[in-house]
Amino acid sequence: MSAPRIAIVADHNAVAMKTRLGAWLTARGHRVDDRGVHGEEVVDYPPLCEDLCRQVLTGAAGAGIVLGGSGSGEQMACNKIRGIRAALCHDTFVASVARGNNDANVLVMGSKVIAPDAAERILEVWLATEFRGGRHAGRVAQIAALERGESLLGYPHAPR
Repeated sequence: MSAPRIAIVADHNAVAMKTRLGAWLTARGHRVDDRGVHGEEVVDYPPLCEDLCRQVLTGAAGAGIVLGGSGSGEQMACNKIRGIRAALCHDTFVASVARGNNDANVLVMGSKVIAPDAAERILEVWLATEFRGGRHAGRVAQIAALERGESLLGYPHAPR
């Protein structure tokens, strides 16, 4: 069985990082779906984020990687899409927690924040970390409830 497809997208700030990470993934046997962009002309990232997230949600891609300058806006845009749990990861610890505890399905990184070799290490940890389930599954379910507009104020530990 072949590895699941990984969709990757970058705005104009992160084309070089996208190219490097795409080659890194391919060298390790992953099928990469490069969703763009391919030049340094300034682009808006929200449509890029939506396109990639739809690939993940439909199952066309098993995971997504979004790259921008800081990654902050990209994470916000991705997380507006129901079912997406995008994590902005600047180090391997956060990447491990994002996957292991939060079942993140989209990795976001900032090319102006992270060195290329660090981005490879973060991606390696993110891909290798399995969701732990257990008590974390309940928390992911609560995130989904918030996406549906439900209140969590009746849940244990909610402010009173």
